[in-house]
Amino acid sequence: MPATSSATSRFPAPTVAAVLAPGERASLDAASVGCFAVLHRSSVPDAVRTVRERAVDAVLLSVRHCADERADLVDQLVRSFPGVPTVALLTHHDAKASETLLRLGATGVRQVVDVTAPAGWSRLRQVVAEPASRGAARILAPVFAALPVLAPDARVFLEMLVRLAPEAPAVRSLASRLEIKPSTLMSRFSRSGLPSPKTYLAAVRLLYASQYFEGGGRSVADVAYRLDCSSPQSFGRTLRAMLGITPGEFRRRFPFPTALRRFLAQMVEPYEGVWREFRPLKR
Repeated sequence: MPATSSATSRFPAPTVAAVLAPGERASLDAASVGCFAVLHRSSVPDAVRTVRERAVDAVLLSVRHCADERADLVDQLVRSFPGVPTVALLTHHDAKASETLLRLGATGVRQVVDVTAPAGWSRLRQVVAEPASRGAARILAPVFAALPVLAPDARVFLEMLVRLAPEAPAVRSLASRLEIKPSTLMSRFSRSGLPSPKTYLAAVRLLYASQYFEGGGRSVADVAYRLDCSSPQSFGRTLRAMLGITPGEFRRRFPFPTALRRFLAQMVEPYEGVWREFRPLKR
């Protein structure tokens, strides 16, 4: 099957951490089938730990459950992880629900999905799908702006590279998803005069690292495991090899806008002419 038709169907499904009342879980599980994975958690602190430790694209908070949660815990979740949207899930209407929604809004929760009607579940699926691509979109949009002319398979390669980078620490993983031999992919990059696929993959993973550090909610270990590194020490060795700095220095010196500018200046803009004609996935 051509890579341009099969590869685009293989992006990882979004994952959400959900803090719901027990009676609400079955409905969410049914709505999630084929759309996103659910990690059920019993409290907001449990959700905070999950966002630190796992690849989570959004957090769902039941309005009914949060009636009994402390507002400062929700505030900590929202402020510590600005890149992970927190969504309030409304499963019933009453005075207490209205009061809780006001309280959640004061903590910074900006999205509410009302699932008391069937259309609400469709809306929830749309909302959950958006965060999964948000981090990738922050990278892809400026890359595509810098490379206005691309063959279709080059565009597919870049999309797959960026979307899969957090969970693909090695080129062989990326090549497998693209249905191409790693040696073939590397040879095509070498012949074209482009940096190697390994170099592009490592550079994109650092862009994600800079995103994960935003807001100060994640430790170095959290970011290392979010990037599927074998250990925080492995993440540190990668930074020393690529930039000659420690993870702490990386967090201070390379906020996402700075890291993105560096990536574009070194890995994208000098090669616009090459990418214009490049066909990495041609059969």
